[in-house]
Amino acid sequence: MKTGILALASLAFATTLSTGTATAAPAGSNPFARDQAVLDLKGLDLATAEGQQRLAIRMDSAARSVCGENMASVHLAAERKAQDCRTAVLADIRDRIENRRADASTAAATKLALAR
Repeated sequence: MKTGILALASLAFATTLSTGTATAAPAGSNPFARDQAVLDLKGLDLATAEGQQRLAIRMDSAARSVCGENMASVHLAAERKAQDCRTAVLADIRDRIENRRADASTAAATKLALAR
């Protein structure tokens, strides 16, 4: 995990999260949540513990904005759905980060092969 985050340090991108994923609730089903959120990784030094901590906070904030929070005050079943949604969104973020990391390492290997 740490090496994946360190490899991501060289990538500055914005990831758009949406509730349109297969595991998340359909758009518009939760009036307490947004349809999408942008996770901005610019300015994060992911080689440090502080940068990784800030990334985790931003990921959690993005997941809460997409899925809603404090749903227990509405209904316990709604809170459970929101928790499941947040889990799915966080997994989606991690998958996207890993895919971008893999794409970046493939591009770097291609550049190295072309330099020979």
